[in-house]
Amino acid sequence: MLKGRHVVLGVTGGIAAYKCAELTRELIRRGAEVKVIMTESAREFMTPLTLQTLSGNPVYTELFTLIREQDIAHIALAEFAELMIVAPATANVIGKAAAGIADDLLTTVLMAMKAPVLFCPAMNTQMYGNPALQENLKKLQAWGYHVLPPASGPLACKAEGQGRLPEVTAIVEAAVSVLTLKDLAGEHVLVTAGPTREPFDPVRFITNYSSGKMGYAVALQAQRRGARVTLVSGPTSLPPPDGVEIVNVGSALEMRDAVLSRLAGVTVVIKAAAVADYRPAALREQKIKKKGGSLTLELERNPDIIQEIGRKEGRRIIVGFAMESENLLENARSKMVEKNMDLIVANDLREEGAGFQCDTNVIKILDRKGNIEELPLMDKAEAAGRILDRVRALLKEKKRGRRG
Repeated sequence: MLKGRHVVLGVTGGIAAYKCAELTRELIRRGAEVKVIMTESAREFMTPLTLQTLSGNPVYTELFTLIREQDIAHIALAEFAELMIVAPATANVIGKAAAGIADDLLTTVLMAMKAPVLFCPAMNTQMYGNPALQENLKKLQAWGYHVLPPASGPLACKAEGQGRLPEVTAIVEAAVSVLTLKDLAGEHVLVTAGPTREPFDPVRFITNYSSGKMGYAVALQAQRRGARVTLVSGPTSLPPPDGVEIVNVGSALEMRDAVLSRLAGVTVVIKAAAVADYRPAALREQKIKKKGGSLTLELERNPDIIQEIGRKEGRRIIVGFAMESENLLENARSKMVEKNMDLIVANDLREEGAGFQCDTNVIKILDRKGNIEELPLMDKAEAAGRILDRVRALLKEKKRGRRG
């Protein structure tokens, strides 16, 4: 999402300025071209040379600077930017922006900026809570500026509370979200992810190799695109995506209850979880002790969650997944029709880069009209985006049908 994008990073005079080195490096790692502006106060905390080395571009510090012979810095930088990030954003620069003051290079660029601007406030907790500061932030947001609230915790001034510059990953995620078209705004997307665990005694269970990465990628991409997202997740080691309602479950029965109880108002269901087809018929109260010979467990069928959803009334879009080791397209198509899905995402367990635990996937998207979209190897975030593109197209079709 940041590959090839032009980002101007404005660094102001706060102790958190040191984090801008890591922020610059992460933006570059994700493919962005970064140009940095530093205020006079920021240079008290960090040298321009550090950020110049990391960004690969000159660092701009003076208002009366020509980038080229005829290009005035504040105009050229504003025209270059597809996004401006101000981090850390001090109370001073926030106040100037809210008052329309442009008395240095950073605030002058802000005044000339047409691209989105993301402010990342960082300051003492009492300063952050000051009514003037809060009023200034509200004013900026009302004008269309974006604000990432500070994190809470111990501050450099020995106080503790809200005022810390958010982690670099949170700032980058906010930047990606700002740049993402909100073409799913107004939709409520419910995603399932991860494996289920089916216990047969207090310490053991039946499960599968699902990592949950595909479902989490879908949830994150849907949230970036403006949807309200509910993620019902089996046990995983993944951090929950920011801005997503997370519902943690263990077994298939728990997942079924969590999903069906939250269907009201949901417009899209994407069932990416690897739900166990069977569970032990009995749960032993005590640990089963090891004995000579074999152990036999009786299994019973788990409910088919997506089939239950498909039978319910409503105009929601239903997307399922099919991971197969043989007859991929035939099995996937049969599953889609039988369970009343609108789309099914199929992948072959034997194909390199498409199995469990991978960061990549190789998918084929089938629809009820008989179309098959075959996609090459790509990371799961990109694959999630392609799935949501198809969902968006179906939503448009259904809305046109209602109007017709």
